[in-house]
Amino acid sequence: MNLVGPGRPLSEAVRRAYEAGEEDERLGPIVRADASGRPAGRIRPGDSVIFYDVRGEREATITRSLTEPERSAFPAERLGLRFVTLIEYGPSLRARVAFPPETRLRRTVTEVLAAAGVRVRKIAESEKATHVGFFFNGKTDEVFPGEERFIIPSVRVEQYADCPEMCAAEVGREIAARLAEPDRQVIVANLANVDEVGHLEDRGAVIKAVRTVDGVLGSVLEAARAAQAAVLVTADHGTAEQWLYPDGTVDTGHTKNPVPFVLADFSPGASGGWSLRGRGGLADVAPTLLEVAGVAAPPEMGGRSLVERKPDTFRPARTVLLLILDGWGHREEAYGNLIREAGPAAFDGLWRDFPHAVLDAAGEAVGMPAGTVGNSEAGHLHLGAGRHVFLDRVRVDRAIEDGSFFRNEPLLWAMREAKAEARAVHLMGIVSFYSSHGTVRHLFALMRLAREAGVPRLFIHSFIGRRNDMPETGAVYVEKVEETANELGLGEVATVMGRYWPLARENTPERVARAYRVLVHGTD
Repeated sequence: MNLVGPGRPLSEAVRRAYEAGEEDERLGPIVRADASGRPAGRIRPGDSVIFYDVRGEREATITRSLTEPERSAFPAERLGLRFVTLIEYGPSLRARVAFPPETRLRRTVTEVLAAAGVRVRKIAESEKATHVGFFFNGKTDEVFPGEERFIIPSVRVEQYADCPEMCAAEVGREIAARLAEPDRQVIVANLANVDEVGHLEDRGAVIKAVRTVDGVLGSVLEAARAAQAAVLVTADHGTAEQWLYPDGTVDTGHTKNPVPFVLADFSPGASGGWSLRGRGGLADVAPTLLEVAGVAAPPEMGGRSLVERKPDTFRPARTVLLLILDGWGHREEAYGNLIREAGPAAFDGLWRDFPHAVLDAAGEAVGMPAGTVGNSEAGHLHLGAGRHVFLDRVRVDRAIEDGSFFRNEPLLWAMREAKAEARAVHLMGIVSFYSSHGTVRHLFALMRLAREAGVPRLFIHSFIGRRNDMPETGAVYVEKVEETANELGLGEVATVMGRYWPLARENTPERVARAYRVLVHGTD
């Protein structure tokens, strides 16, 4: 941990860390110190905390440790915080929510299949368990009748470049085992490698991840043929198909490209052929799946089936597999296209031999602002919902634009209570102009609100990580926060650390524990 004395910008300390070989995502904690050299701006008992990220599944662990020490995955203390999250990170968390869910999404594809008596099996490794569960089911933790989840624990490595195969083989074997069962069923499975490894600056590891997924895809297709199942192959967003910026710098983020969709029907009634329209969106996958399974799509699904013509002898498939190749975007250009460079024989054969389409998976097609990249949350949400769903970030953006953000009661409550008791307000979250986890635009709005509310002390805890950004941009964002604090005459950046620590998944609590110790005690 690096302590930085008063009057010295933390953004300069971040740049010095770059010079020493550190990078944004794994940046070791940098902490503000007071004149005596002790950590300053720590989260103290009775303070107010606003966590302004707009995603949730990675934010829940640190939130729980700060609000419910008895449920923490590591030792934590009772702080009695006034804790507000910008959106709901989970219905069981003990925090007020500034923008709670407007309505629960009803009649998602899992719920519709369950009501029709079709068993639904979800298969993924733990890195994507939330995506095939919570997000795919419409942002609910409810497990529907007949729904089963088979989650393989992800490998414990420092980074997935050390094991780009991840648990793909185990996921593939689990899929094959379920395909062999005689039940009328839909299997929803996820292969996480291309997304997770595609975020790393390691060309060899990314190519190996692509080839691993392709190998599992080939094995799964063989098992599906033997089981006479129908297979739908798609992705949630792109990543490795556009791995380089035009200047040759590595682009570790998600992309704006469409994703592929292929229908390979090995069921007895498939003779005569399928015909698909060539372009659609992720919201069209659920009604397509239901049509292949012989289940009527509900009126709530605004998506439209991709099927233009069914086989003359069509009978609903007994088993339908939806296989999500996480991060596998569609792009014809060869430059920076590591999927194409990997030469995925199984996928290329699938694309050549079966009806296919491309699906919009970014921006407005998945409920986000126009021109933005796709992400796993929006992708899986739309795959399961079968309709367009505005993401929470859009709701927050609109509230800032129309001014209702500055009248938000939970936010004002946290600030009023801090002012009344002369406590500090802490704003913590991702620092990026655009990330699936959040944006500095929301942070800047909170800083303005704090000034209007008369908050006496305001500390900012910044999490950085260069997905969808050029290298070493974290320092630029931190500097912007420092400049905004100076302009407002309120606020101080108290902590900077890589998102690797506070936003780790639940299966790596030791990382989150480090972030907790830094935020609360200023110790490493």
